[in-house]
Amino acid sequence: MSEKNIEANEEELFEHFSFTASKGQDPLRVDKYLMNFIENATRNKIQQAAKDGHIWVNDSVVKQNYKVKAGDEVRVLFEHPPYEMLLTPENIPLDIPYEDDTFLIVNKPAGMVVHPGHGNYSGTLINALLFHIENLPANSNERPGLVHRIDKDTSGLLVIAKTEAAMTHLAKQFYDKTSEREYLALVWGNVEEDEGTVVGAIGRNPKNRLQMQVFPEGEQGKEAVTHFKVMERLGYVTLVSCRLETGRTHQIRVHMKYIGHTLFNDERYGGDKILKGTSFTKYKQFVDNCFKILPRQALHAKTLGFKHPVTGKMMRFNSELPQDMTDCIEKWKHYSKHSLQS
Repeated sequence: MSEKNIEANEEELFEHFSFTASKGQDPLRVDKYLMNFIENATRNKIQQAAKDGHIWVNDSVVKQNYKVKAGDEVRVLFEHPPYEMLLTPENIPLDIPYEDDTFLIVNKPAGMVVHPGHGNYSGTLINALLFHIENLPANSNERPGLVHRIDKDTSGLLVIAKTEAAMTHLAKQFYDKTSEREYLALVWGNVEEDEGTVVGAIGRNPKNRLQMQVFPEGEQGKEAVTHFKVMERLGYVTLVSCRLETGRTHQIRVHMKYIGHTLFNDERYGGDKILKGTSFTKYKQFVDNCFKILPRQALHAKTLGFKHPVTGKMMRFNSELPQDMTDCIEKWKHYSKHSLQS
């Protein structure tokens, strides 16, 4: 394909994914490379995209066997815009503990994606909100109403702005670190300190784009601060309260792993393995049962506090732990009481 044709063709295409291969990237087939970076992608779909001329490296179309090397700019382009740009209202029930003319609070269940993205184009919180409210203001990423977000498998409270003024006011409070965000997490291991603070810049893992990681100071990533407090020690796991000073992607999940206490059943960060405990078959069976009761990371956004965007009054909202986390914690309480003390 000539350079002129590439330019003409590219004008009709929409970028869906873009990655820059890190300095330490060993040569790797582009289809395998993209499998490591695109969530919910299949090898067949990626190979088909390559056959159809949708995978570009350094502004040229490449085949599926192209070897990605350090510094390569890898992009996936299609004729249609990304589905997250095509937001469709959907009549999905929402748990709304509070709502007024400027904002609403949503208690999001685990399993609900906050905004459309690759592999999740419907059934998201945004789809539900667009049905519930007309003319939601867009944030800087063109995501209507979102002041902040929580992960798909994290449950709990989110504030949604209903006006441009509320969006600006609330976003500034989050940016200035004056909002309150407290989470409850069940983590592996006995957290020895009663309370503490984790400070560590968080950025995307260069070898696995689906993970975040802590980087040495000044190397890369964005400043991140998490304050934690032990609520209850349950032997091989600990229930902790985590208060966010900053709000980075996967912050609590990454920071707790960084200090040696990965979240219970956090598959992405290795918490779905038995990280602490005994080698007894009975114990393994017990943990497997806990995983079945709580088939996600044990993280709940419990408390949300901020100043009302119009009145300036301090507003604070609390939510109960969902049943799956409650049941799992109760099982651990019973186990620690009867098994560890016998």
